[in-house]
Amino acid sequence: MFNFGDLSMRIVVALGGNALLRKGQKGTYEEQFNNALRTAKFLADIVERGYDLIITHGNGPQAGAIAVQNDAARDLIPPMPLDVINAETQALIGYMLQQSLRNEFIRRGIHREVIALVTQVVVRKDDPAFQNPTKFIGPYYTEEEAKRLMREKGWVMKRDPRGGWRRVVPSPEPIDIVEKETIVRLLGQGVIPITVGGGGIPVIYENGQYRGVEAVIDKDLASSLLARLIKADMLVILTDVDYVYLNFEDKTRRQPLKEVKLDEIKRYYEEGHFPLGSMGPKVLGAIKFLEAGGKIAVIGHLERALDVIEGKAGTKIIR
Repeated sequence: MFNFGDLSMRIVVALGGNALLRKGQKGTYEEQFNNALRTAKFLADIVERGYDLIITHGNGPQAGAIAVQNDAARDLIPPMPLDVINAETQALIGYMLQQSLRNEFIRRGIHREVIALVTQVVVRKDDPAFQNPTKFIGPYYTEEEAKRLMREKGWVMKRDPRGGWRRVVPSPEPIDIVEKETIVRLLGQGVIPITVGGGGIPVIYENGQYRGVEAVIDKDLASSLLARLIKADMLVILTDVDYVYLNFEDKTRRQPLKEVKLDEIKRYYEEGHFPLGSMGPKVLGAIKFLEAGGKIAVIGHLERALDVIEGKAGTKIIR
């Protein structure tokens, strides 16, 4: 029987895009840093309660924005590939979260170290995702703008279930984390790591060497893999909705799932209730974590982070 409130728990907390950038914002440094300061308060609540915390985060808007900047300046400065862009976003987002959380700790008198770790995540060279891009990155466009970009840039564009059109890139399944032993050592020293940012830098391993590839790994699947590798007790996926819903697109039939068994949510997933570009990877990450022996996975709103962890809010998925 799982007991909420067990302070000895090791918890992987995956932060969604709303932790740093909200829909409708331009993505300025000031906007993102203010959002990081706000997010740090929710994370500090968790640490102050005594939980053992590992932080991960997405990077879709930031990676897409840097890709647009690269493309716009390509005649002046050589553009960087997606694996390098992911490394840039790990440093960018990690810096803001690391500093914001450290300052919040100072304010509260919490004596803990926080470190953002540039992290590589291994994928398969022959993953079919390379032939079927599904990962949304960058800003939202109108359908007309999207069609123009497809013609002019050769980008693959799809309609985002959350509204508008966005660029999509390959999102292969993560199979290993290069720095996993370092993460475990940091945890053993009481350090709070910020890791597998943006799903991790995608690399393949061949001929005894690691090499970066053009892709963006889904952060929820990478967070699930991390939780399995470090034997976390709980996987927490924080987003901008209160629950996982059935029939989310139909407001008249929308049904929140507050507590659901693994077999039940697997059936809903297989029936196609959760879109690949939004809730689908979150639910799949939770399923994979529980199937590998994890105790509980929860999905809920960032602003109720502690309540989600303690079973007072969000969708609880149990075996």
